[in-house]
Amino acid sequence: MAEPDYRSALHGVGEPAGLALRIWEMPPRGTIDLRGDAGNEAFRAGVKQVTGVDLPITPRTSAAWGEIKILWLSVDQWLIICPRGRLDETIGGLESALKGQHIAVTDVSDMRAVIRLEGEGVREVLLKGCSLDLLGDGYEPGTVRRVRFAEIAALIQVIDAQTIELYVFRSYAHYAWDFLTATARVGAQVKLFGEQVAPAV
Repeated sequence: MAEPDYRSALHGVGEPAGLALRIWEMPPRGTIDLRGDAGNEAFRAGVKQVTGVDLPITPRTSAAWGEIKILWLSVDQWLIICPRGRLDETIGGLESALKGQHIAVTDVSDMRAVIRLEGEGVREVLLKGCSLDLLGDGYEPGTVRRVRFAEIAALIQVIDAQTIELYVFRSYAHYAWDFLTATARVGAQVKLFGEQVAPAV
């Protein structure tokens, strides 16, 4: 029996040159939309039993252990990221550990593309497409925010001071990619403080 050929939304798109920072698509990963009652101790314990991760219940946070991480999306919704090869095992484990509870475990691995931005000025580049003050307080590593980026629904996770992952729905992946490669090109950098030097025309 032939194995399924998983292809990302940006399959075949090479890493662009001439940019002020590095932009690339994360390889396909298993993604699970989990819904349940965060106030239920048995629910939290079941999730940790399967994933090894304490369920993040503080808004706009995330948690990780090894190859698995969990992003907080709302008071009763989380995004679990795991290796593609462990997807079925993780879903089955969650359904078994949480059996009898009012929950939903849904495979959404092909719903989004994840674009990783790395380098100095990464936050300034993202500011060109959203209204969040990414340079202010409240955006330490691990922070998760739903945003409207370049007029589309998106999600960001802050990895560290110069690395952010941008989650966009699959159908908008090329649009988001084109926006980023245009706004992150060398010569398009934004200096928010001090003298602004316009590039030669």
